[in-house]
Amino acid sequence: MTAVETQITYTNSYTIQHEDAYMTQEEDWDRDLLLDPAWEKQQRKTFTAWCNSHLRKAGTQIENIEEDFRNGLKLMLLLEVISGERLPKPDKGKMRFHKIANVNKALDFICSKGVKLVSIGAEEIVDGNVKMTLGMIWTIILRFAIQDISVEETSAKEGLLLWCQRKTAPYRNVNVQNFHISWKDGLALCALIHRHRPDLIDYSKLRKDDPIGNLNTAFEVAEKYLDIPKMLDAEDIVNTPKPDEKAIMTYVSCFYHAFAGAEQAETAANRICKVLAVNQENEKLMEEYEKLASELLEWIRRTIPWLENRVAEQTMRAMQQKLEDFRDYRRVHKPPRVQEKCQLEINFNTLQTKLRLSNRPAFMPSEGKMVSDIANAWKGLEQVEKGYEEWLLTEIRRLERLDHLAEKFKQKCAMHEAWTTGKEDLLSQKDYESASLMEIRALMRKHEAFESDLAAHQDRVEQIAAIAQELNELDYHDAATVNTRCQGICDQWDNLGTLTQKRRDSLERVEKLWETIDQLYLEFAKRAAPFNNWMDGAMEDLQDMFIVHSIEEIQSLITAHDQFKATLPEADKERMATLGIHNEILKIAQTYGIKLSGINPYTNLSSQDISTKWDTVKHFVPLRDQMLQEEVARQQANERLRRQFAAQMEVRDGGAWVTSEISHVSVDIAGSLEEQMNSLKQYEQNIINYKSNIDKLEGDHQLIQESLIFDNKHTNYTMEVCMQTAARSADGLSSHSSLLKVYATSVLISSHSLSTAAHPCGLGAAAHHYRQNHQRGGEPDPDPRRQGHQPGGEVEFARIMTLVDPNNTGVVTFQAFIDFMTRETAETDTAEQVMASFKILASDKNYITVEELRRELPPEQAEYCITRMTRYVGPDCPSGALDYISFSSALYGESDL
Repeated sequence: MTAVETQITYTNSYTIQHEDAYMTQEEDWDRDLLLDPAWEKQQRKTFTAWCNSHLRKAGTQIENIEEDFRNGLKLMLLLEVISGERLPKPDKGKMRFHKIANVNKALDFICSKGVKLVSIGAEEIVDGNVKMTLGMIWTIILRFAIQDISVEETSAKEGLLLWCQRKTAPYRNVNVQNFHISWKDGLALCALIHRHRPDLIDYSKLRKDDPIGNLNTAFEVAEKYLDIPKMLDAEDIVNTPKPDEKAIMTYVSCFYHAFAGAEQAETAANRICKVLAVNQENEKLMEEYEKLASELLEWIRRTIPWLENRVAEQTMRAMQQKLEDFRDYRRVHKPPRVQEKCQLEINFNTLQTKLRLSNRPAFMPSEGKMVSDIANAWKGLEQVEKGYEEWLLTEIRRLERLDHLAEKFKQKCAMHEAWTTGKEDLLSQKDYESASLMEIRALMRKHEAFESDLAAHQDRVEQIAAIAQELNELDYHDAATVNTRCQGICDQWDNLGTLTQKRRDSLERVEKLWETIDQLYLEFAKRAAPFNNWMDGAMEDLQDMFIVHSIEEIQSLITAHDQFKATLPEADKERMATLGIHNEILKIAQTYGIKLSGINPYTNLSSQDISTKWDTVKHFVPLRDQMLQEEVARQQANERLRRQFAAQMEVRDGGAWVTSEISHVSVDIAGSLEEQMNSLKQYEQNIINYKSNIDKLEGDHQLIQESLIFDNKHTNYTMEVCMQTAARSADGLSSHSSLLKVYATSVLISSHSLSTAAHPCGLGAAAHHYRQNHQRGGEPDPDPRRQGHQPGGEVEFARIMTLVDPNNTGVVTFQAFIDFMTRETAETDTAEQVMASFKILASDKNYITVEELRRELPPEQAEYCITRMTRYVGPDCPSGALDYISFSSALYGESDL
């Protein structure tokens, strides 16, 4: 929290001024509204459930919100749970002033958090004032559940509202604008759950006309899977014209903390784990203390009778055995107990310190196991032990000193010789010559441990020498044997020291060499990996198949390949440098006699791998050259075929001739019946004569198809258009010829000589006119338009004729007919309509994201738009935003609107 100026005035109520509006009760909180039955019912249920969701962590709950907080105890407990802080110790009395004191402690804590309480005093809470109690709980909810919510630059209520709007924006029928009526249909709550946990709710099956079902679904799922208790009743929300805003905000804030507060939950879990770990550790220390104390006291109880036994033995050997037993007790049995006693005291003090620092009660051991009890028992043991030791020494003084020293000398010599057995052979080994760096370091640590052990045995060697010296001074009868054995031990000890130093020097020298080799291994790995990746990419590019359709495309590939070849000398230098590192490793190993394992610990690549791949790359380069040159030759041959076909098409004028012929057949045939028949025969002969040119073009076209050439920029004519046009021309000639024959026959039958020149509507109209009159049994009218008869409505027919024959020529061309049918049947869309549709998908933004396209459009159409839309450039737009405006304009060939 940021520091703010706070002024606190305390009488029987609280008046606190604060700069943050959301740390105060809201100005629009009309206390009279709380008396509204619907709102009061919603707030009671919601606030009670919210309090219980926190109080259950302390193992308690409330039933009546204005009654259960009257004594202040559960109110203080609630504040401790939600804040994680400890409040002052509550008063345990049941008098009214005790309750007021507890409530005041809770209110003081709320004020310490920078909260402004207006006219809320401890007396009102103790008296069970519903209005004040609900207001106080709402203030607590604002401070501890809503105030810390922060989304972008907004916080508290606005932050929570913005969070809800962001999360529910993609969902249909959801428009969160407030914390009352926007939540009545339940879809907003279901959308929040589905956005974060789509596995819990099938949003597509929810209906806006089933608000109670939607609300109950959200409540049940939240309570079952999200640990959010049911704080509202669906019927109360639906049946209330304007649900209580505070109740809705309280419930929705639980979703924010459940979803957006994952980090807080993790922090709380970590805190709990830490507390539990401390408790477990303390309990473990308590158990260890009890166990160690019991064992130590039991050992003291069993040891004291043994030390109090003063029965003297009859022989020197037996006394020596007693002495050995006592020494064994001192060397073996007592030191662990001394350590246990020290550890016991350390554990006790550590435990008490930990308990004091963590505000736990002090540890009280079981009766008779206090530290003082153990100290007293230990003091008694030492007193008995001292007496026993003095008794042993007094008894041993009666024995011959020399025999004792001789036996002691033999014992120590035997122990030392047993320890030194095999040590010289171990130090003379040269196992480091074939070891790796890690093994060398392990051998070095092992040798250091041996040196420590060797230093520890120095005291024993000195003791052996001292005993031997004392035996010589006392003129021991077998002094020669003692001196010989002592001299052998001393000589062996000196030899062990020399061998130890030599082995250390050898290990240090080999370790430095291996560190150098290891550094070279690492450098080789760092340089070999990127070079190997480069060669893999080069081999992939050199073997990559390509498909081109023009000389320009193959030339671009050749240029790229030439650029790649220009990089080969530099790559070869890198290869030589990498292999040079490997050669340096081999040189060091050969010079100093180090046996390499052949495995680089930092990479699986070897020098052989690098050389093999480099040879492969060099092998693929000329092959790639050959492939590119072959493709150049093929594209040049294809270009010659294109030019040849275009030249023949232009020289022979095939496309233009056929088009001209068909247009002549359709338009230029006029005159008398005999003239039209002669014209048709002439056109038919022209087409037959031109067939050889068509066949030649067909042959060239066949070669183009066999070469897989699909375009020709040198001509606008294609063989298919030419053949289709020729076929239509032949069909047109056949049709016109048939009509002329029928018409001529009709004329002969009717014994009339009718000139087609008298019919301004053309051949087609004359034939139609003939059929009409022939069906009526009359003679043909020279002008069929004067019959006063037209198929269909006259008005519609006149409209159509003005479109297909605007100059009133009486002739309808095929192109005019096609244009008319296209206009009548086409459905049109505009760029503005497409832009408006995109704007809906983009939620009224001037850009659209990839996620929105993939969510709203089928996969194929979505990917089509993503690959063709340009990146949107504008303020505050996310990365990857796309410009749908220019894309819509480009669809219709328009400039940006």
